Amino acid sequence: MYSVKDKPNKRKGQNVTSPNKKAVILFIDMNSFFASCEQQENPVLRGKPIVVCGGHANGVIIAPSIEAKTFGVKTGMRLKEATLLCPHLFAITPHSNVYRKYHIGIMNVLRQFSEDVIPKSIDEAVVNLSHYQLLYPDAFKVAREIKEAIQNQVGEWLQCSIGIAPNTFLAKLATNLQKPNGLVQIHENNIDEILKTLRLTDLPGIAQRTEKKLIQAGIHSPFTMRHTSPEVLKHIMGGVAGYHWHYRLNFAEVDLHSSAYKSMSAVRTLSSLQRNNVKVLYEILLALCMKLESRLVHHHFFAKSIAFQSTYLNQSHWAFHVRLQHPIQDGTDIFKYLKQKIDLSEKSLQRNIFSSDIRTIGVVVNEFIPDTYVQYELFDQNLKRDQLRKTVYHIKELFGNHKMIKAVEMRETEVLHDIIGFGSVKDMIG
Repeated sequence: MYSVKDKPNKRKGQNVTSPNKKAVILFIDMNSFFASCEQQENPVLRGKPIVVCGGHANGVIIAPSIEAKTFGVKTGMRLKEATLLCPHLFAITPHSNVYRKYHIGIMNVLRQFSEDVIPKSIDEAVVNLSHYQLLYPDAFKVAREIKEAIQNQVGEWLQCSIGIAPNTFLAKLATNLQKPNGLVQIHENNIDEILKTLRLTDLPGIAQRTEKKLIQAGIHSPFTMRHTSPEVLKHIMGGVAGYHWHYRLNFAEVDLHSSAYKSMSAVRTLSSLQRNNVKVLYEILLALCMKLESRLVHHHFFAKSIAFQSTYLNQSHWAFHVRLQHPIQDGTDIFKYLKQKIDLSEKSLQRNIFSSDIRTIGVVVNEFIPDTYVQYELFDQNLKRDQLRKTVYHIKELFGNHKMIKAVEMRETEVLHDIIGFGSVKDMIG
């Protein structure tokens, strides 16, 4: 295996709207990642159908193992439903620290092959080899070496599917064509034949609602979609998204690099015990606000906008948004604004927002301002508070999150378990 240090003057990839059929993008999709991590940690579980979930009968399955999938067990199923399909199923509670450990190990392996590595989620990453083609003339060989390196250096039970294509979208699509442990390349000579075999909803990002719009316009397959003009796609999809779909299917790159933070959110699904205790619900709300405080401090942001959202067992939802006169970073202040708004809303609506049928609660912050731009009045006490907050989090980073906590964070029991989802990994250190 070569080292990226052997190649001088490497350039980072960028999003471009002009086709580049010679680009080489590898999309790495770890197969059944959470479950495979559990099997890597505990050899007794290897080769057995397991699921990562809350553990109780109505718990939602976060990740089934490769073996469990052969029985029809899927992400999002209730554990009770899954055990009907596979009676000898093992249910494992999540271990977020384990998944972070393996994620970081995998990212370190990928960076041995390219400096242009972009984590897309905890179980997905992009390796851009477009400027490494003299060093790596055979992309298939590199992909096989990556698979081998992950198993040798991180975990022998960890498998991945790798897609190769001239852009990120098509490389991701290629990973879906062969699982588990797949290796597929999409290029100009085979793309039309591949797209002819797929449904519109097989394209990552095309859901049933968009599929319906496309079919009504006479576009019945990804192949037809690829050969439809960008102007027509824009008209069907109602905006620039139509252009992006044309670019994706015609070898342009619009998905390699995402923009900086536009918002941060913290959401939790509630157990039956939690939703029946209003005091606990407010403790969870406060804990979510403190999670966001931590992220805001870490990224040196203040927020001018905060929002609350809740969903209920009957599929209804409720939400509100508050735009602040002064930017905010402190979690307890965020909580105070939200609680005040919830109290006023409950009076006007004459019903409880935190009722026993609440299913999820979430907090969102956006409209970010760098902390260096925040203006303070002379002798403003907020300046001292903000400086103290920075100091506290600096100590946390040096010595661990639990070495120093605010009084509001002290509870008899932990109301938020340490969890990690499949989405953004911007806050993960690797």
